[in-house]
Amino acid sequence: MLKFDAVVIGSGPAGLNASLYLVRAGLRTALIEKNSSGGQVLSTSEIENYLGFPKGVKGWELADLFTAHVNEYDVEHIRGEVLKIETIEENGTMHVLHMQNGEQIKTRAVIIATGASSRPLGVPEEETYKGKGVSYCALCDGNFYRGLDVAIVGGGNSALEEALYLSRIVNKVYIIHRREGFRGAQIYLDKIRAVPEKIELVTSCVVDSLAGEPTLKKVIVRHVETNEKRELPVEGIFVYIGHVSNARFVPENLERNEQGFILTDQEMQTNIPGIFAAGDTRAKLCSQVCTAVGDGATAANSLIRYLEQLNA
Repeated sequence: MLKFDAVVIGSGPAGLNASLYLVRAGLRTALIEKNSSGGQVLSTSEIENYLGFPKGVKGWELADLFTAHVNEYDVEHIRGEVLKIETIEENGTMHVLHMQNGEQIKTRAVIIATGASSRPLGVPEEETYKGKGVSYCALCDGNFYRGLDVAIVGGGNSALEEALYLSRIVNKVYIIHRREGFRGAQIYLDKIRAVPEKIELVTSCVVDSLAGEPTLKKVIVRHVETNEKRELPVEGIFVYIGHVSNARFVPENLERNEQGFILTDQEMQTNIPGIFAAGDTRAKLCSQVCTAVGDGATAANSLIRYLEQLNA
């Protein structure tokens, strides 16, 4: 059985920064990575609000910089998926991570930084058109729709940012939003309204159904007040309506909110001693790269103090 001072689950900005702080503190640290290092940053076309990059930075470029920084240190990278965290008593509290491949990893403390996944659209045809017109990543799939018409669902920064990205490669983008106003930053709205020939706002509407054979050919939207329906002739729809936590493997007694996001105090400590959470997988108001990085640093420092108290 592998044994570490600390284990970080998830290699997005929060997990990478936590690992950096832990190993610099002299702890034997493992970073468990299910997918590519970088997390949701990899699916972001361009980040314009990360301090230090006044001209913006590509998501994959920032992820590469984060990863390269961590790789300068002796962090043990483990590829795999955690299925369960078990807490045992062995000379004090220990946590055992049960991996999908059957391995077990033992540690005094854990930071859960597994991020979040896109919330599904929720219409009956969604599963039918996954990979055939329904996507959750404009950067990943946008090029398949070059020169065509597409739609984006959502009203936050992610939806607006990706609409601007898509407008440079597709013929036209419809932004479908259930409200008249948008939660996204005004700077993005100003850019969108400057190109009405490329981006059309379809407000106070929700997606009612999807249609086409064998791939998506149209989205039917319904006005939330009048119930009037309208067909949008698109061949792709990109869904940006929020996220759900990826921390589905946590102990049953770990406190979470109604949406499944982990509850922590301001020091990233959960209700279980020795288990911390950082980044988009925990319940918080602002989910941004900068807040994930800060969460990672805070969780690592809290974990370090926790271990110091155990050894006192």
